[in-house]
Amino acid sequence: MRIGKIGELWVHSGGAWLNRHSNLRTGLVIASIIFIIVSLWASDRLVTRMAEAERLNMEIWANATQATTTNDINTTLIYLSRILASNPSIPTIITDQEGHIISYNNIELPKRNQEAYLYRKLEAFRLGYPPIVMEGLTEPLYLYYSDSKVLQQLHIFPYIQLAVFILFLGVAIIALISLKRSDQNRIWEGLARETAHQLGTPTSSLMAWKQYLESVGTEEMITSEMEKDIERLGIIADRFQKIGSAPKLKAHDLQEVLLRSIHYMQPRISQQVELIPPPALDEAIVVMLSDSLMAWVFENLIKNAVDAMSGKGQISFAYVLKDQWVYIDITDTGKGIAKGMQRRIFHPGVSTRQRGWGLGLSLARRIVEEYHRGHIYVKHSEVGVGTTFRIELRREME
Repeated sequence: MRIGKIGELWVHSGGAWLNRHSNLRTGLVIASIIFIIVSLWASDRLVTRMAEAERLNMEIWANATQATTTNDINTTLIYLSRILASNPSIPTIITDQEGHIISYNNIELPKRNQEAYLYRKLEAFRLGYPPIVMEGLTEPLYLYYSDSKVLQQLHIFPYIQLAVFILFLGVAIIALISLKRSDQNRIWEGLARETAHQLGTPTSSLMAWKQYLESVGTEEMITSEMEKDIERLGIIADRFQKIGSAPKLKAHDLQEVLLRSIHYMQPRISQQVELIPPPALDEAIVVMLSDSLMAWVFENLIKNAVDAMSGKGQISFAYVLKDQWVYIDITDTGKGIAKGMQRRIFHPGVSTRQRGWGLGLSLARRIVEEYHRGHIYVKHSEVGVGTTFRIELRREME
């Protein structure tokens, strides 16, 4: 009864914790999107205002040139060059009606092919802002210009800002996930060790009662069955103790571990459920694992499959060897899992049963992925047909 209360408390507290952090993550993402939109909007307005200011300055210079009353083009160009000289950053090119370059400013020329380079720049300027026409002279002149270095930097600034923010957001999310996993690990360890501790007291008591019954001549079959149950309680307590800390992995033949689990579960489930072992392989499938914890994973998957089939159907097992990996497929003929639930089914507190705690598959994933560096997932599921779970483990190669 006490173990049930501990599990129930864990489910409620863990579920509330997950909901709070899920809301926090969602709020963080929404705030990030708002920040990005506001940042881009503000930067765009800043760039637009600076562009308008630069064009206004160029128009002022053009008007100043037009204000010269002389019709002597050379004198006009002298005044114009003085005005443009006060512009230290905006690159400019002045052409006549035929498009011949008359003068330029703030353009760094290469050592070779300077004229061709200037005309390429002119073509680039024409693709940008429209020219300012300077009339009132002997012939109209055209002033082409481009963004100053400051404005060019401002064009790039929003993207730099965006990249920095995305980097910051990524770090924040990684930190949040790490915090979540750390807290989950503490919950797991506390729950597991407390459960192992609670199992120790009744196990010791049962061992004492067994010895007493043997001493008073109780029938051997009763004490023998009692000893099996005590051994089973010891195995369960050992599993909970291992789940609370990193277990020591040893080389085992995966086929033997799986067959032991199948043989153990077959008489303990409905007689209308058939467990079909995988075809035996000639070679051993050597995997570094904790045999008791991996057996727990198989037993959990078998129990879930039996529940999904309502106590009637088949559960088949198969091996797939690929390079350094072994895949174990466990297929049932149950009710299947909806697509929307397939990713969430391994989350703590998530269960397809009305009275389920949602701990079995979560424990299985922890054992497979965190302790054995493998993978477990729903390979295929069809509602009304059945489900296939796949476990991937790295095998030891000779």
